[in-house]
Amino acid sequence: MAWTPFDLDDAVRDDRSLRRFLHGLPGVDQVGLEQRAAGLGTRSIKKNSKMQAIDTAISMVDLTTLEGADTEGKVRALCAKARRPDPGQDGVPRVAAVCVYSDLAATAVAELDGSGIHVASVATSFPSGRAARAVKLADVEHAVAAGADEIDMVIDRGAFLAGRYGQVFDEIKAVKATCGSAHLKVILETGELATYDNVRRASWLALLAGGDFIKTSTGKVSPAATLPVTHLMLQAVRDWRDTIGELRGVKPAGGIRNTKDAIRYLVAVHEVAGPEWLTPDLFRFGASSLLNDLLMQRRTQLEGHYSGPDYVAVD
Repeated sequence: MAWTPFDLDDAVRDDRSLRRFLHGLPGVDQVGLEQRAAGLGTRSIKKNSKMQAIDTAISMVDLTTLEGADTEGKVRALCAKARRPDPGQDGVPRVAAVCVYSDLAATAVAELDGSGIHVASVATSFPSGRAARAVKLADVEHAVAAGADEIDMVIDRGAFLAGRYGQVFDEIKAVKATCGSAHLKVILETGELATYDNVRRASWLALLAGGDFIKTSTGKVSPAATLPVTHLMLQAVRDWRDTIGELRGVKPAGGIRNTKDAIRYLVAVHEVAGPEWLTPDLFRFGASSLLNDLLMQRRTQLEGHYSGPDYVAVD
């Protein structure tokens, strides 16, 4: 994408300016994007680098449970796993965060106190994003009051697809203000956006409105995270840095279940955005089952043989 610098104040002056900016973004070359994503996905990594990549991926995991049947006991077990992902091995990194519904955020905060692991709470009527704004903001207030230091909000995809960009922009800004010091991850639900051009527009809309991270998916819609979509989002944060001078993060979520896939995403981060994004502060994996495979592959690298899931699984 050939990037042209822009004036931030002019881009968000009013709804017409916002629309002009978003529709003025370069169109996405679908074939080129998918070919580049596929090409980077074939990169091989040597053993020493693979171990480093596995540890980096572990440190980037937002260990997640977002089910109607979640209990305080399940969240406590998840937090124990977040603190010590593989109790039988020394030197295993902690995960970046535990992600739960807002009514369980206080449980996670208590369990992770002093660990340095973040507590993320989904909010704004997750996963649909369909509710009155006052209800969405109350959801955020509840999560922040419970101690969550990261909020994962969902945009109103209906409003976005109808072209009501100003409405979506204003809502993200209102949520950001309600977050206080908590970081805001903006979930685009890219599987519902239909086109790569829409993914690019939604990414920029979220950045313009103040999102600290842009996130692919809720994990409740298929397709969830894909490499081409993540490439587009990485391009957006790279170009944002080049133009505005601020670093914003990316979080692919949903469908990333094994080490091979995780490493493909890390290669994309390095090649598309740059090596400075290879940190949990700027890149996360939203996952529930990925961590187990990373731990099994880590043991394989250390011990020279495959360890079964019984050695590492704590669900």
